[in-house]
Amino acid sequence: MKICIPTETNKGKDAQAYSHFGSAPYFTIYDTEKKTAEVIDNSNQHHAHGTCHPMNALNGKKVDAVVCGGMGMRAVQKLNESGIKAYMAHPGTVEDIVNEFKQNSLKEITISNSCAQHGCH
Repeated sequence: MKICIPTETNKGKDAQAYSHFGSAPYFTIYDTEKKTAEVIDNSNQHHAHGTCHPMNALNGKKVDAVVCGGMGMRAVQKLNESGIKAYMAHPGTVEDIVNEFKQNSLKEITISNSCAQHGCH
C-alpha cells in the first residue's frame, strides 16, 4: 500500500507531517510493502483557498490513501472519486503516522468533517 503524507521537509520517513494537504511543501509517499519513501516537491503549495490541485503535483503517482492534518471538501471529493481515502493524522513524523495507519487508529476524513478554510486545524 502507498500512503501519501504531506510533509514540511524532504527528509523521507523522518519528515514532520504538514497540517494541510494542498499547501504542503512536499508529499512523501511511503510504500508499506517495500518500506521505502519517495519525496515529491509540491509546486502548487501557494494558492488561493479552494483553487489548489495537489494531485497534479503527484504527477500521476499511484497512492492508496492520503494522511494529513486536514483538507477541504473538494480535495476529499476528488480523492474519493479516484478511489483514495483520506485520514486525519496527529502531529508527528511520517514513520509515526505510518505506524498509526497500520494500527487502524486514524479517523477517516469525509466531506462532512472536512475543512472549510486553511485555519481549521
